[in-house]
Amino acid sequence: MSQQESNSVPDHSGMPALGFGTWQNDDPEQCTESVRTALDVGYRHVDTAQAYGNEDAVGAGIDAASVDREDVFLATKVWIDQLAHDDVLASTEASLDRLGTDYLDLLYVHWPADAYDPEGTLSAFEELYDAGTIERIGVSNFEPEHLDTAREAIDAPIFANQVEMHPLLQQRELREYCEDAGIELVAYSPLARGDVFDVDVLSDIADDHGVSEAAVSLAWLREKGVTAIPKATSEAHIRDNWSSLGVDLSAADIERIDDIDEQRRLIDPDFGPDGW
Repeated sequence: MSQQESNSVPDHSGMPALGFGTWQNDDPEQCTESVRTALDVGYRHVDTAQAYGNEDAVGAGIDAASVDREDVFLATKVWIDQLAHDDVLASTEASLDRLGTDYLDLLYVHWPADAYDPEGTLSAFEELYDAGTIERIGVSNFEPEHLDTAREAIDAPIFANQVEMHPLLQQRELREYCEDAGIELVAYSPLARGDVFDVDVLSDIADDHGVSEAAVSLAWLREKGVTAIPKATSEAHIRDNWSSLGVDLSAADIERIDDIDEQRRLIDPDFGPDGW
């Protein structure tokens, strides 16, 4: 039985709970091939962004894979200088053209920064949602206070909040908020940009299960009900991340990871939220 056949992906309200991230995957040929490989391995959730500069290549990878577009959960993000109402509409149309699709499963506000205005920005997202151009509205890098304001700005639901999350930044307060509000959490940099490989607790648990620290970290996120979108370019890493679906952590394993007392935020641009 193949790995694709033996591992099933949990589903979070129509969003596969293990996705394929493409941040910094900006070599067009490599990006196209890695997306194709990921889809052929079994991934059905692909995440990109206008700012990544790779939407053309992501679209080409989807087209090259032996998977129908309708079976792929495709997400992109509107960059901070395109968040004025009319710019959201125009830049989303450009993203659709680059991706080679006429709809998106999920469209995010990339950061609550620069041109972001809750009512102006999100009213454009709501127009796209009502028109069927996007099936879900998402936000990214939002703290609880930003989510409060966003939820008040529009009638359509906020489906997901994409944030940095991994065993070294566990986002406990935000997880509780999103659970109470019915908002899905999506974890970018779920391997802490490789730092998880140097954490003794994760290495011990990985050794116990005969898997990598990456697989343990992704399995822990899954146990928390969080959708992870690890990036990878090589087939070996793509398959290793996919193997996390077969990792069954014990309650003791989860407790040990929960007890890691770190707040290691690795993505913190100048325009990021204050005090997070």
